[in-house]
Amino acid sequence: MANTPQAKKRIRRNDRRAEINTSRMSRIRSYLKKVETAIAGGDKKAAAEALKEAQPELMRGVARGVLHKNTASRKMSRLSKRVGAL
Repeated sequence: MANTPQAKKRIRRNDRRAEINTSRMSRIRSYLKKVETAIAGGDKKAAAEALKEAQPELMRGVARGVLHKNTASRKMSRLSKRVGAL
């Protein structure tokens, strides 16, 4: 259990940041799922649009420190390749 005021504040801040980061990751996953759904449906135009919307969300996640840069790049690359193959 935290005893010092600083440690107590750190616990409060960590809880708040975890909540924010969870919602950010959930938002990113939703955008990625839209792309996956469009790819599964075979609709190239919808998949390309969804990919265009997902890219800034991924980069925002990188900028906010929720995702690693290489992880976001890998996801974008793989999705782009799958959309191009449609």
